[in-house]
Amino acid sequence: MNIKEVSTEGLAREVQVTVAAADLAGKLENKIDSIKGQVHLRGFRPGKVPVAHIRKTYGEQLMGEIIQETVNESSQQMLTDRDERPAMQPEIKLVGEAEEIIKGTADLVYDVTYEVIPPITLADFSKLKLEKPVVDVDDARVDEALKRLASSRKDFVARAETAKAKDGDRVNIDFIGRIDGEAFEGGAGEGFDLELGSGQFIPGFEEQLVGVKAGDKKNVEVSFPEEYGASELAGKAAVFECTVHEVSEPKDAEINEDFATSLGMESLEKLKDAMREQIGRDYEQMSRGHMKKDLLDQLSNGHDFDLPPSMVDMEFNQIWHQFEQELENNQQKLEDLDESEDDLRAEYRGIAERRVRTGLVLAEVGNNNEIQVTQEELNQGLMQRVQQFPGQEQQVFEYFQQNPEAMAQIRAPIFEEKVVDFICELAKVSDKKVSLEELMMEPGEEEAEKPKPKKKAPAKKAAAKKLSAKKASAKEETTKKATSKKPAVKKKAPAKKAAAKKDANNK
Repeated sequence: MNIKEVSTEGLAREVQVTVAAADLAGKLENKIDSIKGQVHLRGFRPGKVPVAHIRKTYGEQLMGEIIQETVNESSQQMLTDRDERPAMQPEIKLVGEAEEIIKGTADLVYDVTYEVIPPITLADFSKLKLEKPVVDVDDARVDEALKRLASSRKDFVARAETAKAKDGDRVNIDFIGRIDGEAFEGGAGEGFDLELGSGQFIPGFEEQLVGVKAGDKKNVEVSFPEEYGASELAGKAAVFECTVHEVSEPKDAEINEDFATSLGMESLEKLKDAMREQIGRDYEQMSRGHMKKDLLDQLSNGHDFDLPPSMVDMEFNQIWHQFEQELENNQQKLEDLDESEDDLRAEYRGIAERRVRTGLVLAEVGNNNEIQVTQEELNQGLMQRVQQFPGQEQQVFEYFQQNPEAMAQIRAPIFEEKVVDFICELAKVSDKKVSLEELMMEPGEEEAEKPKPKKKAPAKKAAAKKLSAKKASAKEETTKKATSKKPAVKKKAPAKKAAAKKDANNK
C-alpha cells in the first residue's frame, strides 16, 4: 500500500491511497482457495470444481468484495499510520475505472478526504471551582407537596338537590346529540360523570351546564370544531339533550393515616419521609443541572483549539432547524424578530461551536481515562427510551437493536454523564445556598433574567432557552410522587366514565 498526501489545509486532509493490482490478485487467489471446497457447480462433484472455472464464474464478484474490504482496511490503516482521528466519516472517491480494477489490469487508487480532530491539551481539572446550589427540604416543602398530592386525589361529594352546578363541580348526566334532528353515532352517553371546566367535551358544552341542578333537563347547543377528528361531524351544529342526575362538588382528600395507607404507605410519617426523599432527589437533580452547566462553560472557556468545520456545520444545522421549528410552532417568521437573520445565525453558530468544543473535550477526557459505557448501562438507557413509546415497545426495541447509529444516541448521554462525574470528582466543589426559585430556573437562566434590551420575539426567546440547556427534569411538581408506586397516586377513573367518554368521542 502506498500513501500520498495530496493536500493539507488547517484540519482538512486529502490523501491518495494506492494498492497494487498484484496485491489484489493475491487476495483473489487466497479467497478462491478458501472457498473452493464449498463451491457447487453443475457437472462437477462437490468440492472438485477447478480453480480456473471458479475464477471465470465468480472472479468479478469476488474481486468486487475484495476491493470493498481492501478500501475499508487500507483506509483505516492509513489513519492509524498517520496517527489521525477523523472528525466525521471520511469521504472516499475511487480514481480510475472500476472495471479495470476488477479485471486486474489497474491498481486500486482512491482519494480520501476528511477533517481531523486536533490535538487537545486538557486543563488541570483539580483547579476547577464549581458551586453546587443547595436547597434544604424543610417541613414546609413536604407539607406543600402533601397538599398538592391530596388535591390531585380529590373526590366528589354530592351536593343538595337544589344546589346549582359551579365551574369545577361534577355533573352526572345522560345525553344524546342530534344534528338536524337526527341522532348520530357516538353522540350519546348514560350516567356520564363530567367535570365542568375540564375540557373533556367540545368547546362551549361544559359552560352551558354551569347552573344546572339535579333533575334538570338542558339542551346544549354547540358546533363541532372545524378540525374535529370525525370529518362527518367537523364544523356542524349539534344539539345535545342532557338530563342531570346529580351535582357533586370537589373535596380534597384529607391528609391522615388513611390517606397514607391508601397510597401503600405504612403510616403518614412514612409517607412524609418518602416525599422528603423524593423532593431531595429532585432538588439534587436540578442542582446537578446547574453545576453541569457551570462545568461545561468552564471547559469551553478553558480550552482553545481549532474546531473541525464539518462538525460545527452539522451541529449548527441541527440548532437552526430546531429554531425554525420553534418559530413555526409559535406561528412566527424570521422577519417578526428584532434581530436580523445574519445576527441570529452568528449567535447560533457560536452555540454550535461551544457544543462541539465541550463535546471534544469530554470525549478526550473519556478516552484518556478509559471511561466506558457498560452493556448494563446501555440496556437500562434503551429500556428507558423504549418505555417512552407505550404500545410500540417491541418495534422501538428492534429499531435500536438493528441501528448502530440509533444506539449511539443512547450511549452518548450516558457517556457524557460519566465523564462529567469524573471531572467533578477532581474539581473543587462547594455548596451554595440558594432559593427554591433559583434552583428551579433552567441552568443559565439566571443570566437571562438580568436586565437587557426588550425584544418582541417570544418565539426566539423560547428557542434560545431551549437550545441553551436541557430543562431541569424534575422541578417541584414531581414532589407529588410520594413513592415509586406511581399507580397508587393516580386518580382512578370510574369505568362508567371511561366508557361514556369513549362513546362520546371527547365531546
